[in-house]
Amino acid sequence: MENTPEKFAHIKGWGIDADPKNDPTYPMKNRLNLEQTGYSWDRPTLQAETVEVLHSNERPNLTAVFGTALPPSGLSGMIRRWAFNYSENEYRHWLPLIIADRVNVVEGVLDDFMHGKIPNIFSEKGYPAEWKHSRGTLIAKMAGVAIVSTAAILLLSGKGKKKKRKTWLKPIE
Repeated sequence: MENTPEKFAHIKGWGIDADPKNDPTYPMKNRLNLEQTGYSWDRPTLQAETVEVLHSNERPNLTAVFGTALPPSGLSGMIRRWAFNYSENEYRHWLPLIIADRVNVVEGVLDDFMHGKIPNIFSEKGYPAEWKHSRGTLIAKMAGVAIVSTAAILLLSGKGKKKKRKTWLKPIE
């Protein structure tokens, strides 16, 4: 099957880039059509891997530049390492990464306590700004947290269980 311009002429805009004089980069671009041959430059020296860097199992190597500020560590790092064993199109990759982020937050708070620092969670979560600009939403959020927390405490403490009634009359034997 041959792709001739006449065959697709009925499609609006087809072949709009065929005329080099209609290309906005025409006068400046050296038109040798080398774009089709792949890399047209020497690849620069890659960044050195000084810490553990997790990358997709779909890539044969690391990208040219990557972040090294916070290498995976602790329980969240273990979860991340497990997640990167799976393809990026699977829930087994993305859901553990979301969970690892939440675990990392808890690890950070515990680390603050271990170093003698009391974290200001209210401020770090942006609640002062929300109080100023969206007070009703913040109140609704806090009410929801209070209800869920109270329910969890009652369920875990056993106060929510029904107590057996004591019968004063003994059953007839």
